[in-house]
Amino acid sequence: MIEFILNQKKISTNTSPTNVLLDFIRKEIKLTGTKEGCREGDCGACTVMIGELIDNKIKYKTINSCLVPIGSIHKKHIVTVEGLTVNNSLTPIQNSLVEEGGTQCGFCTPGFVISMTCYFLNNKNFVEHEAINYLGGNICRCTGYYGIIRSLTKTSEIINNSEGKTYLDKLISAKIIPEYFKIIPKELKQIKSNKNKIDKPKFVIGGGTDLYVQKWEEIVETKSILIDTKQISNEIYKKENEIIIGATATIEEFINSKVIRKIIPQVKEYLELFGSLPIRNKGTVAGNIVNASPIGDITNILLTLNSKIHLEGKKKRIIPLEKFYLGYKQLDKKKNEIVTKITFEIPSKNFQFNFEKVSKRTYLDIASVNSSIGILVKENIIKQIRISAGGVAPIPLYLKNTSEFLLNKEITNQNIIEATKIAMSEISPISDARGTAEYKRLLLRQLIFAHFILLFPERINAEELL
Repeated sequence: MIEFILNQKKISTNTSPTNVLLDFIRKEIKLTGTKEGCREGDCGACTVMIGELIDNKIKYKTINSCLVPIGSIHKKHIVTVEGLTVNNSLTPIQNSLVEEGGTQCGFCTPGFVISMTCYFLNNKNFVEHEAINYLGGNICRCTGYYGIIRSLTKTSEIINNSEGKTYLDKLISAKIIPEYFKIIPKELKQIKSNKNKIDKPKFVIGGGTDLYVQKWEEIVETKSILIDTKQISNEIYKKENEIIIGATATIEEFINSKVIRKIIPQVKEYLELFGSLPIRNKGTVAGNIVNASPIGDITNILLTLNSKIHLEGKKKRIIPLEKFYLGYKQLDKKKNEIVTKITFEIPSKNFQFNFEKVSKRTYLDIASVNSSIGILVKENIIKQIRISAGGVAPIPLYLKNTSEFLLNKEITNQNIIEATKIAMSEISPISDARGTAEYKRLLLRQLIFAHFILLFPERINAEELL
């Protein structure tokens, strides 16, 4: 039995846990404000809020309901656009969208309303570019976006002028959310946990952001699946000299992790181009790795950190990430094995990192080529270095020969130029929709140059390189 709260109503259902939340909301409960668009997590028309109790406080985030198995929402609060109505009237967000010309056909509007509401739920102080980030993945084909952005500013003014002992009280006073939000934590606590143990699952679903795009029918039809059980940790923490990343940690949890940010201070800027916020809220670190895409951003970064993959099946195994990929979409992983965590050693104190990505579109696009570098330099001599490259081989690639060439060498223009020549011999790009093989070679060369220009501007003459 799957139990959760939908808006202000407790739902108990024995529907198949593989069915997606969008279909349950629209077809079973008949709440049709949540729209069906692309069914791939790209358009945002199906966006809903999901609230989860964490340390006795409820945390809300946006998700694409078209990619979420209903089995994963047990003991959670789901909010659709219908659940925001106060006294059958438009909310200030909905009113401001009308007044500022932020809607025309209205098909995308429920998704925008949900994302905007979630932003104000999570942020007491309005910052425009952060609010816009919350709208990532919500596509409007009619209006353009300036009316929508103006409505964000207008809503923030309404909240600032409202009264309440707590911020939640202010949101209720401003009619951004209904009063029932205050009792949701208590109601969620009353729902018993569902362990959802399956001995031999056909699919193990962490986020579902890729599986439900690629194999939707096959997943829905099978009953042999394992969903979000928390038997597999999502914690990211430091233990002795290692960083441990639980396999079910989401991309957004990776980005916001204090231990990751200490090692990669700019991780948020690097990965804001990883899908949209709802995708980052659901997609997992292990999912990005097991997907085996040659241009996976997380994989690219973790290769540079010399990460190891921990597998559990009949036995436990640990494999270096660089040896996990045997060929295109081929893994050193048995069918009965599952990734449980990813680990890497904490880098030395003066370790430096950079990530570069080039794609055909700036936002909501996968890379044509991406590359990371992790480097330790003492007195202009490279003591440690690892460079990775994506989009230039059938697998996510650690540039072993290039990295070994640069080890114990000075940072000079000539050494960097020679390193890029070695890199060209390590890669085997193909021409496809993201660019010709020749173009990808050029991109990787320029990205390697960019690493050194950005990290060592006092030692590198950019004009001489280019």
